[in-house]
Amino acid sequence: QGRLVESGGASVQPGGSLTLSCAADESIFSGDIMGWYRQAPGKQRELVGSVVARGRANYAGVVNGRFTITRDNERNTMTLQMNGLKPEDTAVYYCNRAPVPTAAWGQGTQVTVSS
Repeated sequence: QGRLVESGGASVQPGGSLTLSCAADESIFSGDIMGWYRQAPGKQRELVGSVVARGRANYAGVVNGRFTITRDNERNTMTLQMNGLKPEDTAVYYCNRAPVPTAAWGQGTQVTVSS
């Protein structure tokens, strides 16, 4: 079915920056819209942003202007650059197809924003 592996999560202070990475099997990544999702404690998983094969990205309003998604179609990888992090960005971050996450979820990577 294919595999997704997220990495790069860490604990950072408010206002800090972090870059997350997603490595996907080609069967998942190739030609598809890919997205970053997150799930905060006690909340439903939400789509943070997505990127089409040619690189144009769209973002949820709460992260627009702070987060940037890029993808490398040759390496089947995707990154999430996060700037100006806020405590409410604390969550486990996942990658998957978008807007419908049809692949099996990876383990995610924890981002904690706290002073």
